[in-house]
Amino acid sequence: MSPTVLVGLIVAAIVIVVIIVIVMRRRKDEQGEPLPESDIDRELPPSQEEPAQEPDEDVESEAAPEEKVPEAAEEQEVKAAEPIEKRVTAPGVRLDESEEAVAAQKLLDAKRERKLKKLRKGLAPTRGGFIAKIGAIFKEKKIIDPALLDELEEALITADVGAKTTEWFITLLKEALEKDELADPDAVWSLLRSEVERVLAIEAEPWDFSKSKPFTIMVVGVNGVGKTTTIGKLASQYSGQGHKVVLAAADTFRAAAVNQLEIWGRRTKCEVIKSKEGADPSSVVFDAIKHAKENDADVVIADTAGRLHTKAPLMEEIKKVSRVMEKALDGAPYQILLVLDATTGQNALQQVKEFGDAIDLTGIALTKLDGTAKGGVIIGICHEYKIPVRFIGIGEAKDDLREFDVKDFVDALFYKEKEAEEE
Repeated sequence: MSPTVLVGLIVAAIVIVVIIVIVMRRRKDEQGEPLPESDIDRELPPSQEEPAQEPDEDVESEAAPEEKVPEAAEEQEVKAAEPIEKRVTAPGVRLDESEEAVAAQKLLDAKRERKLKKLRKGLAPTRGGFIAKIGAIFKEKKIIDPALLDELEEALITADVGAKTTEWFITLLKEALEKDELADPDAVWSLLRSEVERVLAIEAEPWDFSKSKPFTIMVVGVNGVGKTTTIGKLASQYSGQGHKVVLAAADTFRAAAVNQLEIWGRRTKCEVIKSKEGADPSSVVFDAIKHAKENDADVVIADTAGRLHTKAPLMEEIKKVSRVMEKALDGAPYQILLVLDATTGQNALQQVKEFGDAIDLTGIALTKLDGTAKGGVIIGICHEYKIPVRFIGIGEAKDDLREFDVKDFVDALFYKEKEAEEE
């Protein structure tokens, strides 16, 4: 290497060192801490730098000035630290008992109105078919006479209320007409509404899971009515309430039904007891109840094979499943829920008859009310068979399967949009 090149390298090294020193000085000046000369002359490599000493929590730093908290912030912190009881006693804040009761009632009323609004929307097809026809008759005729009753009879039959129930309604109206109790269409409307509410209000004890553990529910119905979906939604609601739910996949004739129930089991974090395809359904429900007892489960919901209600051998199998459940647990099944599709109309009445002849039905779940004008069948079911409606389905969401409330249902069914808009 020539002397000239060597000198050039030394000069370049000196320039680099000077640049580094200048940069370090500027950084230290920006931080307000001048760099001692002893540190300028030597720079430790990263591997040799001394670690920063952690401050001692027990020793207060004299150099650190006390941070001044704004007075407004101090007041907010003091208020936040105060117990709720102390804060609400401040003048102008605390409500007296009567005002609190009014405020609580307003919240309840608002919640009910939201539920009613969704129910009205779900029952819009039925209201548009059943109630709209009756409303149109009353709009055209202001005088109550036999001709009006004939038109009303036709409207009720086409609304799938059922022949027997329609006949009963018309007889009731004729008797009231003879007694001069029906002065105008509003009187007829009022009588219909009150009678529908009375028919639907079948006395039935609420489901009480504390009466038995596990509480067993057997779900039956023909194919395609939404039986497995109804089970999944019930499992979702009950597990959300803190109950431990076990699902029995006793529809062993259809692999898709087992798969569908397993999907609901994963969604709701509920155990699903199943067997191989074609296995005896009774053995599945027996194993499910046994498993529930051993694992302290609260509820067992048994899915069963969807079957044609006209096939006697298949209905006999339903009876067998019910008997085996009783052997597995005294008194089981505590509830036998028949799932019906509202879109089937009059066929739903026939299904109630056939299943009711085979087993003791304790409740009805009427699905797909939001997609049909044939929802009037619910009135015929309750009038003819006196079986309480436990659940209604008004949509796809899990919360759209809701417990049947007679008053809310009748309010939504006889709801008049035009009058509500005028109000």
